[in-house]
Amino acid sequence: MHASPPAPRITTFACEKRPATGSRGMVVTNHPLASAAGSQMLLAGGNAVDAAVASLFALTVVEPMMVGILGGGLSHIRMADGRHVVLDGLSTAPLQAGADMYDCLSDEIGKQRDVRDRENVVGPKAVAVPGALAGWCEALARFGTLPLVDVLQPAIALTERGFVVTPYLSNCIADNVADLARDPGLTALLLRDGQAIPAGTRLIQTDYAASLRLIAQQGAAALYDGPLGKALTAFMAANGGLIGQDDLAAYTVETREPIRGRYRGYEIVGPPPPSSSGVHIAQMLNILEGYDIGALGFGSPDGVHLLAEALKIAFADRAVATADPAFVKVPVARLIDKAYADERRALIAMGEAKSWTAGLSGGESNDTTHVTVADAEGNVVTATQTINGLFGACTQIPGTGMLTNNYMFNFDPHPGRALSIAPGKRVFTSMAPMIVLKDGKLAFALGLPGALRIFPSAMQAIVNLIDHGMTLQEAVEAPRIWTEGGVLELEEAFPEAVAEALRARGHRIVRMPRIAGGMNAIRFDEDGTLTGAACWRADGTPVAISGGLARAGARFTI
Repeated sequence: MHASPPAPRITTFACEKRPATGSRGMVVTNHPLASAAGSQMLLAGGNAVDAAVASLFALTVVEPMMVGILGGGLSHIRMADGRHVVLDGLSTAPLQAGADMYDCLSDEIGKQRDVRDRENVVGPKAVAVPGALAGWCEALARFGTLPLVDVLQPAIALTERGFVVTPYLSNCIADNVADLARDPGLTALLLRDGQAIPAGTRLIQTDYAASLRLIAQQGAAALYDGPLGKALTAFMAANGGLIGQDDLAAYTVETREPIRGRYRGYEIVGPPPPSSSGVHIAQMLNILEGYDIGALGFGSPDGVHLLAEALKIAFADRAVATADPAFVKVPVARLIDKAYADERRALIAMGEAKSWTAGLSGGESNDTTHVTVADAEGNVVTATQTINGLFGACTQIPGTGMLTNNYMFNFDPHPGRALSIAPGKRVFTSMAPMIVLKDGKLAFALGLPGALRIFPSAMQAIVNLIDHGMTLQEAVEAPRIWTEGGVLELEEAFPEAVAEALRARGHRIVRMPRIAGGMNAIRFDEDGTLTGAACWRADGTPVAISGGLARAGARFTI
């Protein structure tokens, strides 16, 4: 079915930020200093990969609660020649890990990952084998143009000279004071008299500066076969962690082919398992394609109801499609087949909220970050990275400034399930670094943090752009929905009349101030203009580059 012209919006909202436009490059991250770091690389003649990696290293300094070199993530790269590559730098379970390594406390929905003493959340036993540094260095070596030492300079400068703590960072510290106070290094760095350092404080990270300088000299080997790795494994051995040198030596970045779907003449390209996003965004869009979503109007009761039912269907199927494909057979072709969407769509009732067979609930953290970068040549990177929980396992490796991840929380601690722990198994994820094409040409690139809510939010942004004809800024800032456990969450901008109409269909409504995290995106226009946008849910900042060198043969004359 082809969409009609977008109907008037039932739910209206005002954008809080403004987009940026340029012609020679765009860097959008969730911190202004990280966006500045990436733009430095473009201005120095680097490409989008150089800029993305520089931004990610800078984010480890200025957004330490979200991302670190001991974390993991996905980078979706489209080169100017049309190649798409997904570099999987997700963390893996240590070789000493096992399906029964934790003492589980509950199997209730929403509590499946509760274990005794929160060992999968805080402390060394929560740490999985890191993949972020390996992933970034491999991306730079294979697809970048600048040397690692140059790409690291902005991050090193931020560690040595310091940066001003934002209210967002200070609030994140305040929300985790009790766990941070358990670690002497993090206490000294982030707390003053037992309280979070206030916004406006200049934060200098001398130990981390030395670690970044070591990486500039030795590359990823500094961690996987060098002094940083020795510091990590020594700390693990002394404190009950499971990561050994054999884990670091065995770690590899996986190169994966993306999932491709079609929606109203657009090609939707995203990461494959162990990420949910490519498969289930394609699945949900296939279901929605049978309706004239645009004609219903943004935020209408019918439109929200269909989004909610498509979400529930996708999550009912998700448990079989999110595990590491090296360990679990994933029925990708079936899930993204339009005929399968027809079967599922036929069961939707417009006047009634249904219960669908539930998939595994919970698991991932909201505390992630995202960067979206494009250069003038047509190279694009959309990358989502995390240390999982806020400040990961709330543990710092002494003398290095490196914060550990708590990625073991993403596994199901119960044995005998698709997502159970196994030695060397990759964590599953909802990360959604997405690229949308029209007639083979770039249309949009986007992504966001937000745990289980990531790929449903990315899907909603795609619908906003294609069906509702929104501007890029509107698409990333528009109010979102989420449904889990029989509850339909609505951000506060949805009118009460819409909520009441949904209640009449059987939805249990919960109002939320925010669903998922700060989305950032780039739009590509036919004339070569790049538009960058970041939403109000984080410190996101687009930096656009225009202009360029003087006309060939230009001379200065008096």
